[in-house]
Amino acid sequence: MTAQSDHGNRQAWSPPPPGGEPAFNIPGVVLAFIALCALLHLLRSYAISPTQDIAVLLRAAFIPLRYSGDYALDIYAVTSPLTYSLLHGGVAHLAINMIWLAAFGSPLANRIGALRFVLFWAATALAAAGLHYLVYPESAVPLVGASGAISGMMGAAARFGFQIDRSVPGQSRFAGPVLPFRAVLRRRAVVTFLGVWMAINLATGLLSGVPGSSAVIAWEAHIGGFLVGFFAIRPFDRSRSPRGF
Repeated sequence: MTAQSDHGNRQAWSPPPPGGEPAFNIPGVVLAFIALCALLHLLRSYAISPTQDIAVLLRAAFIPLRYSGDYALDIYAVTSPLTYSLLHGGVAHLAINMIWLAAFGSPLANRIGALRFVLFWAATALAAAGLHYLVYPESAVPLVGASGAISGMMGAAARFGFQIDRSVPGQSRFAGPVLPFRAVLRRRAVVTFLGVWMAINLATGLLSGVPGSSAVIAWEAHIGGFLVGFFAIRPFDRSRSPRGF
């Protein structure tokens, strides 16, 4: 998740993926998001001028001050809490997020289907922007990046205990029911992942830093997306799961 580093924005960090999905196993909806994010970055980098790119950020990035300042709310105030997740602060930021999207988004999309995946992306992106706003309501720094939505996918993965069904070639998906919260806490691997993920986000956010860049890590947005993915995956799951939390 970033708020555009090259222009003094906050750039989100993502840790390296644990394994990843082969390209042939990436479902169409995930490929569509990857293609859209890449296309938008190419257009911003090569098809428009720096002045035009600033105009894009003002309209499509999430800027907290838009809602806290003395500004008239327009259509971009409604759309930017979603569109910011499709923009990225640089090639490295884009590449890391897309690798993570392929790794965690593929088994989730295969599990819940394309439409639910799009709705899940929207919900976690909104949650990421919402928590970022609560922490920085007066910030004029544009927030961009898919990291909040991808963090939501990590949260959902934890609720499945990272179990993967590979019985159908090219259709790897999260397996089993959505685990009750108590069951998640009894799984050592999941608890370890949650602890390490949270510690890394806090440490990198507080120490803030992307070497060679003025970017600041938007760790709060990661947490916002993760919490919604972790606690609210059940309504998005099209498989029947035993009740319980």
